[in-house]
Parts: sequence; C-alpha cells; structure tokens
Amino acid sequence: MRIPLDYYRILGLPLAATREQLRQAYNDRIVQLPRREYSIAATTSRKQLVEEAYVVLSNPLERKEYDRVYLASAYTQNGTDVAVAVENRVARNPNSDTQNPTIDVNEDELVGALLILQELGEYEQVLKLGRPYLVNRKTDNESFASERPDVVLTVALACLELGREQWQQGNYENAAISLETGEELLGKEGMFNSVRVEIQADLNRLRPYRILELVALPLDHAAERKQGLQLLQQVLEERGGIDGSLNDESGLNVDDFLRFVQQLRHHLTVAEQHHLFESESKRPSAVATYLAVYALIARGFTQRQPALIRQAKQMLLRLGKRQDVHLEQSLCALLLGQTEEATKALELSQEYEALAFIREHSQSSPDLLPGLCLYGERWLQNEVFPHFRDLEDQVASLKEYFADPNVQAYLEVLPNDAENVDGDWRTSTLKSPNGTSNTTSSNYNNSTVTARPNYRDRITEIPKSAPVNYNISSDNYDTRFNHEAPVTSRPQPNGRVPKNQNSQIATSTVTAPKSKRRRHQPSGSVKNIPNANQRVAPRRRQSRNKSASLLLKVLASVAGVLLFWLLISTTFGWLKNILIPGPALQGKQLAIEINEPPVAIPTPGSQPQYPEGDLTKESATQVVQSWLSAKSASLSSKHDIDSLNQILTGSALSYWRGIALQVKSSNKYRQYEHTVSNVSVKPDANNKNHATVEATVVESTTYYENGQTKETEKDKVRVRYEVVRVDNGWRIRDIALVN
Repeated sequence: MRIPLDYYRILGLPLAATREQLRQAYNDRIVQLPRREYSIAATTSRKQLVEEAYVVLSNPLERKEYDRVYLASAYTQNGTDVAVAVENRVARNPNSDTQNPTIDVNEDELVGALLILQELGEYEQVLKLGRPYLVNRKTDNESFASERPDVVLTVALACLELGREQWQQGNYENAAISLETGEELLGKEGMFNSVRVEIQADLNRLRPYRILELVALPLDHAAERKQGLQLLQQVLEERGGIDGSLNDESGLNVDDFLRFVQQLRHHLTVAEQHHLFESESKRPSAVATYLAVYALIARGFTQRQPALIRQAKQMLLRLGKRQDVHLEQSLCALLLGQTEEATKALELSQEYEALAFIREHSQSSPDLLPGLCLYGERWLQNEVFPHFRDLEDQVASLKEYFADPNVQAYLEVLPNDAENVDGDWRTSTLKSPNGTSNTTSSNYNNSTVTARPNYRDRITEIPKSAPVNYNISSDNYDTRFNHEAPVTSRPQPNGRVPKNQNSQIATSTVTAPKSKRRRHQPSGSVKNIPNANQRVAPRRRQSRNKSASLLLKVLASVAGVLLFWLLISTTFGWLKNILIPGPALQGKQLAIEINEPPVAIPTPGSQPQYPEGDLTKESATQVVQSWLSAKSASLSSKHDIDSLNQILTGSALSYWRGIALQVKSSNKYRQYEHTVSNVSVKPDANNKNHATVEATVVESTTYYENGQTKETEKDKVRVRYEVVRVDNGWRIRDIALVN
C-alpha cells in the first residue's frame, strides 16, 4: 500500500539535516511511545518504519539517491522548487496531493504508518486511509481482526484531534461533526471506552460554542437555528435551569453560564425568548422569570398585545422579595393604563437615577406621569429592544401604542388585577376549588403563574372564565373573583399582618354567594320575626337598666375611695411639715426661673451639632438616629418635609423629598418607631470627609389614609449609609439595604 509519507517527515527533519541531527531525531522517535491503548504490534510497526527511515538516511549513498528521487517528485510542473523545507511543502504547493513523496508499506505496517501520520497532524489522511480500510476489509480475516482495534483507535483519535483543531479555528459545527464521528465509531465497535469518554467530554464543552454559532445564523436558516435551540434546551435540562447548579460538563459555573445566556439573548428573537424563558420560569427560576418579563413586555408592546404586559406585571410580583422591581412594575402599570398603580409603585422604587430623571421631566405637572412616560419610551428603546435581534430597529412610541384599536379595546375591559395596599403591591391568591391556581391572562392561555411560598408578595390570579363581581362591605376593597373560588390566605413572613379588613377577608375561606344568602331570610319566616322581637324587647330593657344602676354604684364607690385617700395624704403631709421641718437652705441659691430652662434647648428642626474630627461609632449612631427622626417628621401627619434638609444631601435628599411630597399630596401619613443597633463605621481611606455606616434598624410603621389606620408592619433590616461631611457635620447622601 502506498502511503503519503517520506523518511524526512517520519523523523521530523528538514532536507539539510546533519548526521548529528539525524541521530538525535532517531533517538527521540524511538523513546517517544504512542498512547497506552495501542497494542504491541502497532508499536512495533511504528518502530520498524522509524528504523527504516534512519537506516536509509544515515547511509550517505542511499541518502543521496533518496534525495534525488525526493527532489524530483517535489518539483511542480513549471520547475519551481518548493521543497526547501519539508514542513512548508504542503502549504506552498497546491498540487501536493499528487506530487507528495510516498512510501510503500506492507499490510502489517499500515497501523504504524497511520500512527505516524496522526503524530504528524495529518488527521484527514488518517481518515482518508483508515475509514475505507475498516469498511472494506472482512472481519473474518484473522490478521485483520488483530489489527482492527488499532485502526479503530487511530481513526477515533484522529477524529478527536481534528475536532479540537477545528474548534480552535472557530469552526464549531465541523468540530462537532468530527468528534461525533469518532464517538459513534467507538460506540459501534464497543472499544476504548476511556477514549470515548474523552471525546464526549469535548462534545459537552463544545455545546455552548455550537449554540452561539447556530442561533447567530440568519433567520432563514430555520433548521440550523432550531438545532441550536434544542441544544440549549438539553443544556438547561442538565443544569437544572438557567441558574441551576447541576453539572452539565460544559465547564461553565453559574456566573459564566449567566453571562453566556446574556450573550445569547442578542441572537434570539422576541418570540424565541418568550417561549424559552417563560417555560424556564416554571422550574421556578428567578433569573428566567425576570428575562421572561422583558420578553413579555417587548412582545406585548411591539405586537400590541397588552395581555402579555399584564402577565409580565403579575410575574414581577414573584420577584419583589428578591430584588427591587418596583420601577418595572410601575412601567407595566403605565402600559396597562393603570396610572394610580404606576405612581404608587414608583414611590417604592430605589432606582435613584431613574427617579431623578422622572421628577426632572415632571416639574410642571402635579404628578409624575409625564416623566414616567418619557422614561418608559427611553427604557424600551435603550434597555429592552436591543436584547432582541428582531427589535433592534424598533421605535418605541407610547402615543402609537395607546392609539392602537386593539390596545384600547383591551384596556377598556381590563379586569382589576389586585387590590392596592398603599403601593406595596401585596395581593391575595385566588385559587380554584381543587386548589390549583388559575391562569392570569384571558388572551394568552399558556401564562400560568406559580406562587412561591418564600415570597412576601401574594399573587392574585384571575380565572379564565368570565369573572363575576361581588361587592363586599369593606373600605378600599374592590376586587373581582369567581363565585366558585374561595379566597384563601398566604402566611406573611416576619409576622406581618395587615390591620385592615382586607386581611380579615384573606384569613378565612369566604364564599360571596353564601354571605349574600345570609342577608336574605326565607319568605316563610318573615311574618314571625316582628313578634319575636316584640317579646324580647322588654327583657333587654330591664337588663340594660340593671346594668346601668350597677355601673353607677361602682363608679360612686371608686370616687369615694379616691377622695378619702386624697384627704388623708394631704392631712398627713401638713402635719409632717409642722412637726418635722426640713433643713434650711444655706448660701446663694441658683437663679432658676420656671419660664426659662437652665440649659439652652435647640429649636425644632435645627441642624444637630456633631463633634469635629473623624466619624466615630457614637457620632454615626447620632447621624442614623437624626435621619430616622427626620424621616418620621417628614412622613408624619405634620409633613415636616424641611427636616430632611438637615440630615440628607444629594440623591437621597431629592428622593425622600419626592416621597414625602407624594405622601402629603395623597392625604396619607405614617407613624414610625425605630430602634438602632450594631452600628459600624468604615472611613474612606482616600477622603476623610467620606465614610460608610452600617446599622441594624428595627422599624415599626403604621400607615394612615384619610385619617384611618390602614396597616401596621414591622421590619428588621441592615442598612448601609454613605455619609459626607458638610459644614462641620455629617449628612447622608445615599441609603441602601444590605439585607
């Protein structure tokens, strides 16, 4: 059999190699052994070819003759010498396949020749010679049966190395084909399981690259892109979701995989992301839920389907415990035409830059809607659409969105998603009689929302069937629910129990039709009711008279005892002063007047005086307490908003002034009780006028609206304060929750 090899390549030498180089190359080749999976026969065959090359080239006469033949075969048709260096011959000569020097090998030397070709990186040649050899030779040949495992191993290793080479070149699909060819060959032959595992490991590590390459293809390559999405689904199943911690053998940890998903999003359409992340959010997965919200908002806005935006709004309720998503909730409410809910959600957001932008563009308006609308358009244009390959050129226009007839028709009949509790977005879960949650969207039937027990927010789910309205006697409670669906409660973490009638409805199973039937008496018993009342009335009046008389006697007795005790104590004190007078005061007495305090008392709202120098733990505690006092004053019934100017500065001041003004304009106020502990101070090493303070704050809040108590809650949080020195005092410029 003729093999495209020459003696110089077998030894890895150039044409001008010296005798010393020849000897050293021979020794290196003999010492170098192939993989341990090869048989002794394969190793011997390779050694024979190396020795044959050394014998010919070490003899001057034989080498001279071999060089003549070699150079003659290395010339091109136009006579140009391209064989100065053997290593560059293939790259320089396009006709090298027909002009390459060859050697003749016996059948028992084929394995050794293939092994040398593989060591030289000629993987295509190994496949070109080895695969037909495996197909055409009969397995009943005894000599071939002994050689077959070595040939199979060589071909499989060539597939492995060729796949890695193509991987390095960025040809990921070709690399996968090469690796899968080797893996299938070993699986079919049932040989060399360790090599097969090695190939499979490379295939697993290659999958993220393949996915990116396939989904990045143009949209008209539907089959290839579908294959990429199927690979992605396999990876997600093995990992246990986007933020899963199971091992998919890709070599990516959780953070790496999240970055991979973020990179992948730019190659997926809005419909593909909607389908992918909505299904992943049901694992459940907070990351997938957040990405699904983006896809739902983008698709709902561009395709004029407000039902999808409503679904996104309800999915955001599940994320409220983990992160601040009030801004997204506000934007969803805005797109659904729920301006009051949008404003309330905006009050709770901690996105200071966004709030500053919204307030800046709402200065001439009594509310924040103008700025929120402008921010919503820019948010869609700059932060949402760029993540979808089919929306990169989309223009966000709220005017066109609300002018769409389909949007208007949907918003006109939009059911009330949830009760509003002071902008806190807490809602009760509506369940069907069999205990399963109902679907939230009437136009999108695949939108199921799974409530998570550890979330603070309770999910309200509207039934698919047409809802029936029931008016329940309750202040500020107007919700819609199916007459077959009892209202059940969800335990509140941290012992929070709303102190309004809403909580009473949510703490027991209530069926509205039953309450209505209790108010209407059967017709057969109406005639008997007046007579019964007439018989009972005199007894009730007698009982009330006896109770009043008894109460009057008790009060008179208590008053007499108090008067007697007062007379005795006064008489005893008068006699004591006469019989046992106290010591007379000597010397100059203090000039203390009842209308003037002995120590100057600072006026209310005055700036506290902090000690100069570095911020200590004591002064930091005073700063935190001053802030909490100012917060209580600004949000109290007196609405002392100017007190914030004495302790806050920068974005914190603008944010809390906005909150205080909003609370005041809505005829609400709050009462706080605070306890501060575990205060720590971290000075800024680069600026002595800056420091970071952390403190544990226990805050009890009572909410009032129109003078009526709405709710009471208690929180224990760890808060970080960024403070700066202003006019020999310290002020807070930023506030953030640590946990």
